[in-house]
Amino acid sequence: MASKNKWTQDNIPSQRGKRILITGANSGIGLEAAKVMAAKGADVILACRNESKAIQTMATIRQQTPKASLHFLPVDLSSLQSVRDMCEMFFEQYNKLDVLLNNAGVMWLPKGQTVDGFESQIGTNHFGHFALTGLLLPALLKQAGSRVVTVSSIAHRAGNLNFDDLFFERRPYGKHKAYGQSKLANLVFARELDRRLNAAGAQTISVAVHPGAASTNLAVPGYQQSGSTLLANVAKAVSPLITQSAEKGALPSLYAATESGVHGGDYIGPDGFYEAFGYPAPASSTGRSRNPEIARKLWEISEQLTGVSYSFDSSKAAA
Repeated sequence: MASKNKWTQDNIPSQRGKRILITGANSGIGLEAAKVMAAKGADVILACRNESKAIQTMATIRQQTPKASLHFLPVDLSSLQSVRDMCEMFFEQYNKLDVLLNNAGVMWLPKGQTVDGFESQIGTNHFGHFALTGLLLPALLKQAGSRVVTVSSIAHRAGNLNFDDLFFERRPYGKHKAYGQSKLANLVFARELDRRLNAAGAQTISVAVHPGAASTNLAVPGYQQSGSTLLANVAKAVSPLITQSAEKGALPSLYAATESGVHGGDYIGPDGFYEAFGYPAPASSTGRSRNPEIARKLWEISEQLTGVSYSFDSSKAAA
């Protein structure tokens, strides 16, 4: 769906007084979002695995915005204990959050497991963010108009949530199939979260986005872990030639985080050909991603496997 007005970061009003936490903020779309939000005056928390890279990222942002308000919290989304530890650190320092941008992700990894025994891609991309969002929800519920923005992908269209074998223990593993499943989970989760927020009368909304085809080097670690240095190098060289920039790929996330016309349950992506390029606009999605029964099953399994039960009472924290 093409947008009549080409929305850019110039449309973002001042974000002074607002706090945003961005997972995976030291590279790609997360980095671009952090740059823009810092320039707009927001208090930006970079939630990343690698502290040295986060410090380097903050130094890079301050070159552009010397007075940027930037903070670092360590988190490895492939470890539920790390997620819990980060959330404890968050509440030691803060009590409110305006925007949670669930951005971090892994892509096309060879078959592997997280610390908790989940298939690596759905474990990191979905279960890690499910736990993080539930644990930080009390801080979001305290802020009227707060938002959870979860990054999905065009690849969700090829995804199928196989509840009998989510971790590919009985069926042949396919890295593209596993990635599609994880991105479908992101979108299903975002919509189900908004249904539950709405049912609870909360003033927090949940929105999903996708960046289109963006040059972020997201696929490179997967090639490297598969032992293909050649493919990793080719991906680095070719990606900028056939994709839009990470800066432009971040626009749907920034739109969802800041635009006044965004509604809970929206799904935002680029408006160009096959939603691969362009400016923020309503995105298309599969019937599976809109199926409330699939969403209910995913939610129940996610609570069971992560041990995080959501509370929509702002005075209580998630278990």
